[in-house]
Amino acid sequence: MPRHLLEIDDLTPAEISLVLDYAQNPASQQLRGKGAALLFEKPSNRTRNSMEMAIMQLGGHPVTIRPDEVGLGKRESTGDIARTLSCYHAVIGARVFDHATVKELADYATVPVINMLSDSAHPLQALADLLTIQQEFGEFEGIKIAYVGDSNNVARSLAIASGMVGMNFRVASPEGYEFSDSDIKRIQRTGTEILQTRDPNEAVEGVDVIYTDVWTSMGQENEREGRLKDFSAFTVTDDLLQKANNKNIFMHCLPAHPGEEATREVLDGRSSRIWKQAENRMHSARGLLMFLLTEGTE
Repeated sequence: MPRHLLEIDDLTPAEISLVLDYAQNPASQQLRGKGAALLFEKPSNRTRNSMEMAIMQLGGHPVTIRPDEVGLGKRESTGDIARTLSCYHAVIGARVFDHATVKELADYATVPVINMLSDSAHPLQALADLLTIQQEFGEFEGIKIAYVGDSNNVARSLAIASGMVGMNFRVASPEGYEFSDSDIKRIQRTGTEILQTRDPNEAVEGVDVIYTDVWTSMGQENEREGRLKDFSAFTVTDDLLQKANNKNIFMHCLPAHPGEEATREVLDGRSSRIWKQAENRMHSARGLLMFLLTEGTE
């Protein structure tokens, strides 16, 4: 049976370590002469480019598929699409609105399915984030992360991943944008300490990593004005970074809206690692593909 990556905790801590090792080693040719299907319900600059290049580095041929070309669950059932693509490709990636879509693809596919983003999880981003932190600090144990902003899919996957590798996680979100009780329990099951607060200053005090994301994600455009008001006190500024450790780094999964979730000075400042983080989307995707294609069978 193929292994899938739908959420970051589909991997064990030891497997995460192996994926990161693969990500930092030369690419082999596991996909030589093979195809990889990349389904996009939601467009993305980093996801498409990082995945296509990771596949090419492994000798494969990426086939990017727009939503109108397959009509997931409309022109054809999601299950039948998964079966069809499994006939041609060694792996299927899907960037979707509804997490149930990637689950259904995995239920019917006979090759590995990778969640390239859904409304509840972003495991590929979490792997790139871990790789960036590992490169910066050399280890995970005891590292403190503060996430400032919406407790969204990116924050959820990062929080779970942090606990799995021994990091301490804090999150500052306005009322109504916090992790649910079930999210908190799931994160705590990893063994991590988690602080949830509505005060960015409290979250950032003495941390090693400050992380943020856009306040309005794709599909939430009609909420933009309300969100700008609700998050107005959650901009990451140089003054906020001063409350972190002296050797702190700033991370953002991009795209960024300067002046909203972070100032231009922070995005371009000495602490910023956003471009290394973006590059690591490719390396971590390659590492995951290498793992799934060589050791990811059940």
